[in-house]
Amino acid sequence: MGQGSSGLHRLTHEIAKFGAVGAFGMVVNFAVSNALWHLTSLQAVRANVIATVVAIACNYIGFRYFTYRDRDKTDRTREMVLFLAFSAIGLVIENGILYAAIYGFGWDSAIERNVFKFLGIGIATLFRFWSYRTWVFRALPVAGPVADPAAGTDPEAADEPVPAPAPPVRPRQKV
Repeated sequence: MGQGSSGLHRLTHEIAKFGAVGAFGMVVNFAVSNALWHLTSLQAVRANVIATVVAIACNYIGFRYFTYRDRDKTDRTREMVLFLAFSAIGLVIENGILYAAIYGFGWDSAIERNVFKFLGIGIATLFRFWSYRTWVFRALPVAGPVADPAAGTDPEAADEPVPAPAPPVRPRQKV
C-alpha cells in the first residue's frame, strides 16, 4: 500500500471516529433541546444554546479519549482553551442558523426548529472537524533523527547539507 493510500486510510478512520462521537453528541443535543423546548418556557434559541453546551461537553470527552487519543497531550490547558474557543464558534454557527430561521423567517414549528437545528449542526460540524484536527488535537510530530554522539551527528542540523566524507588516508609506504 502506498503512502498516499495509508494517509487516506488514516483520514477515513479519523472521520469515522469523529462521526461516531459527533453522532452521539447530536443525539444528546437534540434530546436536550427538544426536552427544553417542550418542558420549559425558555426561548427556543436559549434552550438550544444550553443543549449545544451539554453536547460540547460530551463531545470533548469522546474526542480526547476516543477520536484523538493518540494525539499530543502535553498541553491540556492550551487544548481546552482552543477546544472551547472553536466550539463557541461552532455554537454561534449552529444557533445563528436557528435564530435566522425563527426570528428572520418565522419558521418556528417543532419540525422547522429541528430541520434548521440539523442544518446548523451540519455546517458547524464541518468547521469543528477542520479546527479540532488542525488546532486543538494536534498530531504528534514524526520521530526525527536521533543524535549519536559517537558518530558526531546533531539532530538539529539534520536539514543542513552534510559534507561528503573525506577519502580514507592511506599510510605512505617506504620505497
